[in-house]
Amino acid sequence: MSIARVIEISAESPESFEAAIRRGIEDAKRDIPKVEGVWIKDQQLVNDGGVSTFRVDMKFTCVQD
Repeated sequence: MSIARVIEISAESPESFEAAIRRGIEDAKRDIPKVEGVWIKDQQLVNDGGVSTFRVDMKFTCVQD
């Protein structure tokens, strides 16, 4: 029997949503074993004093044997 676990993370980039997603996936692959899928839950453009940051919230599904 396998057990699936869902881990939610946020990632940011000053460049684009795509860059934030790539950064989040790269970080997760280093720290989370056996990633089976990724769901992009939310995207936000954060404007703090004229500096824009692209933020994504993602859910990673991983399987434990």
